[in-house]
Amino acid sequence: MRTEPTGPRWRRRREAAVQVLQFVMFVGLLGWLLVGGAQGMGYNWQWYRVPRYLFQMFDGEFYPGPLLKGLGVTLEISALALLLTIVIGLAVALLRLSGSVAGRWLAIGYIEAIRNTPLLVQLYIVYFVLAPVLGVDRFWAGVLCLAVFEGAFAAEIFRGGIQAVPLGQWESAWALGLPRRAALRHIVLPQALRVMLPPLAGLGVSLVKHSAIVSVIAVFDLMNEGRNVISDTFMTFEIWLTVAALYLCVTVLLSAGVGVLERRLRGSAA
Repeated sequence: MRTEPTGPRWRRRREAAVQVLQFVMFVGLLGWLLVGGAQGMGYNWQWYRVPRYLFQMFDGEFYPGPLLKGLGVTLEISALALLLTIVIGLAVALLRLSGSVAGRWLAIGYIEAIRNTPLLVQLYIVYFVLAPVLGVDRFWAGVLCLAVFEGAFAAEIFRGGIQAVPLGQWESAWALGLPRRAALRHIVLPQALRVMLPPLAGLGVSLVKHSAIVSVIAVFDLMNEGRNVISDTFMTFEIWLTVAALYLCVTVLLSAGVGVLERRLRGSAA
């Protein structure tokens, strides 16, 4: 008699197959609703015109279209803002964990002010108030605003990860004669990284999506380029779906990369 395979590996494969099936069904339902809604409005699909706004080939040479150029600007803004976010978040977290009362209240005030005000308002303040004072252009104004906004959330992630390390690790470092900075760098932060990596990955994905807001100050990112193409071609559904697919590709690849790094960290710790 033939028996059904059992075991953890089979269960994982079955769960993965079910998840893939659910995703395909969801995408199919969403596509059916979208196509049905467009047909109800008498919309004329023109997908054949979309590739030229992604890239073109002339004499065997590759030329990026406006959407890929905008994607490059989005990736540049996101990468620079993420680096600044990590620096700001770690600095604020250490300030909040320090023995200075003024430092702790400064960190708390920054976190609460940033997390409880709209990102769009912060962008306008940075662009119209701080950027002229600092002498930066709109590109760096967008980067700075995103870094300051996401840095408030990163600070809490860093603080939670550092506090998750057992106190005995600090005591062992002090017993070896290591100063606080060396203990933090060589002992505490490497252990805290395994705790902080998943929420930091989510923060990175969120930052990529939030970067679309810089289009309101005329930065030629993916969102702004998509809006310009739509104004020229009136291909509303095709371009917005293409823009959404490009964002999805970036965030999925980022999540997959962080997942691989997380597995390697778990393997090295085992």
